[in-house]
Amino acid sequence: MSSKTSGPRLLRTVLVVALAATVVATGVFGPGGATAASSATTYRAQYHFTVPDHWKNDPQRPVYVDGKYNYYYLYDADYPTQVGTAWRLATSTDGVAFADQGVAAPKKTNANYDLWSGSTVVDTRNTAGFGTGAVVQLVTQMDHPSAAQIANGSGPQAQFLWYSIDGGRTFRPYGDTPVIPNGGRGAFRDPKVVWDAARGRWVAAITEGDRIGLFTSPDLKTWTQRSDFVTSYGTLECPDLFQIRADDGTTHWVLGLSANGMSAGMPNTYAYWTGSFDGAKFTADSATPQWLDQGFDWYAGVTWEDPAAPLDRRFGMAWMNNWAYADTTPTWAADGFNGTDSIVRRITLKRYADRYALASRPTPALASRTASVTNLGTIQVNGGPVPLAYHGTAYELDTDVSWTQLDNIGLQLRASADGTRHADVGIYHDYSYLNRRQTGEPDTSGARGESHAPWNPAKTSAHLRILVDRTTIEVFVDDGRYVHSSEVFADPSDTGINLYTSGGSGTFANTTITEFQNLAQRPAELISGFEGTSYDPGWTTTGSLAGTGPSVEHLPGMVGNAVLDTSAGGGDPATGTITSPTFTLGRNRLHFLVAGGNHPHGRHGETSINLVVNGAVVRTATGDDTGVLKPVDWDVSQLQGQSAQVQVIDQATGRWGHIVVDQVLLSD
Repeated sequence: MSSKTSGPRLLRTVLVVALAATVVATGVFGPGGATAASSATTYRAQYHFTVPDHWKNDPQRPVYVDGKYNYYYLYDADYPTQVGTAWRLATSTDGVAFADQGVAAPKKTNANYDLWSGSTVVDTRNTAGFGTGAVVQLVTQMDHPSAAQIANGSGPQAQFLWYSIDGGRTFRPYGDTPVIPNGGRGAFRDPKVVWDAARGRWVAAITEGDRIGLFTSPDLKTWTQRSDFVTSYGTLECPDLFQIRADDGTTHWVLGLSANGMSAGMPNTYAYWTGSFDGAKFTADSATPQWLDQGFDWYAGVTWEDPAAPLDRRFGMAWMNNWAYADTTPTWAADGFNGTDSIVRRITLKRYADRYALASRPTPALASRTASVTNLGTIQVNGGPVPLAYHGTAYELDTDVSWTQLDNIGLQLRASADGTRHADVGIYHDYSYLNRRQTGEPDTSGARGESHAPWNPAKTSAHLRILVDRTTIEVFVDDGRYVHSSEVFADPSDTGINLYTSGGSGTFANTTITEFQNLAQRPAELISGFEGTSYDPGWTTTGSLAGTGPSVEHLPGMVGNAVLDTSAGGGDPATGTITSPTFTLGRNRLHFLVAGGNHPHGRHGETSINLVVNGAVVRTATGDDTGVLKPVDWDVSQLQGQSAQVQVIDQATGRWGHIVVDQVLLSD
C-alpha cells in the first residue's frame, strides 16, 4: 500500500489499538483459548527488520550502491496523530542486519507534501542529467494537494522525480511538477522502474486501480505510455517487473503486484504472472496469477536482483501487516513502533510439472548471524501434543516430517504453559496451513485466521523451515514454492513448542532450533537538519553570525528547505562561529553535507566544520568553492561514549568566504 498510514484512498481516523484481547476460534488442532495479558517484555523482533519508532509500511526496492544495499521504506514520524510518509533509509551489506540512516527523502519539502511508494535506480549512464551514478527516485506524490486532501490522502496522484548526488543518502525533489501527470485517473501510484537493456530505455510499471500501466522513457523525465495489463483482484498496488532465468535455462519475464484475492479464495499478498515482455507489452502465460506467499501478512512486496547472479536469482521482502488491521499491534504500546518486515528471501524460478513458478527461501546470509544451534534429533509422535525440550520466542525451526498414513501432522508454536494458546503449523490431507486463531490473532473479524497452500496428498514427507520471531511466523514448505507469512501476537510468556499428529503416527527428523543475534537497529540520531526558523535549542552563535538562523535556499544536494549558511551573517565578509550543544558519540559514523569555501581548519581565514572532543578538534572538513552540497562521512567508532560538539567556523572575508552545512547525523 502506498498511501502513508491511511487505508486505500479512504479517509480514516488513525487509532492506535493496543492488543488487549483476540477473537478465539477452534483451530486445526486442540481447543481455543484467550490470550493472556502481556507483560512489559519487548515485542520488538529480534532478527527481522523493524522501524526504529512510530510507523512504517511499504518497503521500497533496495538498490546496491558502493558495496551495500540502500533500503528505503515509507516512514511516518507523526504516527498516530497525522498521516503522511517520508522515505527513511537503512543500509545493509547482507540483507539481514540493517543500520538506520534516518530520513532520506523528507515529507513537506515541496508543494506535493508527502511521498508514497515508488522506486530508485542508479543512473549509471547519466540519462537524467543529475550526474553519472546519481540515485534517482520516481515516486508517487499528490499533485499540489489542498489542506483537506493532505489530511485524508485524497489528492490527485502523479509521478515525480527526486534525485540524490550523495549515493542515495539524501534526496531532493526535481521541482514540484510531475514527470508523469495524473491525466484524469483515480488510483495512479507506486511506479516500479527497470532498465530495458535490449532497447536502451527505462520501463515503469504503475498501478491504475484494476490495471498496470507500462511506460517507457529515455531519460526518466519524459515518459510514454505503451500498454495496460488488466486484472481483477481489488485495487492493485506496488507492481514489480523483472526478467529471470529458470532452472531449466529458459528466460522469462515476471509481472508482480500486491492484490486482494480474498473474494476469490486467494491470498491478499503478492500475486505474479510469468510471461513475455516485448518492451511495450507484457503477455502472461496464464490469466490466473500465482502467489509468492499464502499467508495474510506479506504485502507491498518488492524484489531485487542478486548482484552476484542478476539473471538467476533475486531477493524479496514485504511489509508484515494487512490494511484490514494495520493499527492492531502490541508493539505500539510496548515499544513505541508499528512496522515489521518479513525476512529477506532468495527467489528463483523453477519449472514444475504444471507450470513455471517462483520458489523462495530465507536468504543464505541469515546463517551468518547464528548465535546458537540446538539439535533435537528425531522424535516419533502418535497423537500428542508432545513438548520439545526447548522454549523461546525468536528462532528458526527446521524439521523433516514423514508419515505412512494420517490425517494431520504439525507443530504448536508459541504455546502457553497450560496448552490453551498456540499457533499451529502443519499439513492436513491436501493443504499445508498456518493457524493463528488460538493465540494473538490481529484480525478480530476472524476471517484471516488460518492460511492454506496446496499439498499433494500422495506425498508423505515434507521439509518445514519455520521462522518465529516475537510477532511473526513464516513457514517455508519444501523448496519454498509455498510459504505462509503472518503476524502472530503471542504473549511473551508463551514460549513452548509441541508436536502432534492425528489419525496415525509421524516422524520429526533432523529437528534443529537456530537462534540468531539480536539484530535490532540502533536508530540514527539527527544532530540537526537546520529546518527551523532558528537554530535548534542549545546551538550558540558568535561574531557576525550572532542571532542568525538557518537559511532558506535551494542548493544541489541539500535536504529539506533550509541549511546552515554563514553568509547569512552578512555575506562573505561575515565571520564568527556556530556551535552545537554537547552530545554523546553513541554511533559509529558522523555524516553531514558541506559546501562553500575551501579554507581548511588551522589556516588563516578558515571556513570549516569541526568535531570537537575535550576541547580538541579531532575531525575537520571544509568546502570546495562550490554551492553543491557534498557528503562527508567521519568514522567516530573509536570515540564511542565521549562527549562532543560540532563547531562551524567562518573566518574568511574574501571570495567564497562562507561555508554551508546540512543534515548532521550520527548513525551506524
